[in-house]
Amino acid sequence: MQATPTLRPWYTHRWPWLLMLGPALVIAAGSFTIWLAVTREDAMVVGDYYKEGRAINQDLRRDRAATSLGVALHLGYDAASGKLLGNVQTHAGPLQGKLQLHLAHPTRPEKDLRLPLETDAHGDFSVGLPMLELARWQVLLENEARDWRVAGVWHWPQQRMLDLIADQPADS
Repeated sequence: MQATPTLRPWYTHRWPWLLMLGPALVIAAGSFTIWLAVTREDAMVVGDYYKEGRAINQDLRRDRAATSLGVALHLGYDAASGKLLGNVQTHAGPLQGKLQLHLAHPTRPEKDLRLPLETDAHGDFSVGLPMLELARWQVLLENEARDWRVAGVWHWPQQRMLDLIADQPADS
């Protein structure tokens, strides 16, 4: 007597499930991507791009003003004491007075920091600062009247110190 093979239903085999796993993962990842796109605000888009574009010429004038003054910023962060330490110099010597330091997070505007600075007779300043996040920070230093500015990039914590010296813009 010959035994007849019993046929198992398709869902008891592993190969159909393994073949369906790929498309199921793609559908799940696509759904998650759609959810991210709908629920997250696009922080990189500027609402008034025309006005921002026209402001570029004014920013170039501010860069040139900083170059003519010879503004140089030396900046460091002491994580142990939670202090941002720095010095501001010009061709004429230490820069005294009130300044504004802006540390802009590359992707999260809610993490941007605006720090009012008061330099002493030697151009030194110290300001308390919460722990800096690992990021590529955009740094902008300007005077209170916003006549000049010095800008650069600070890769924290790879760069423990940052030196920014006002240079002539590349397109002038």
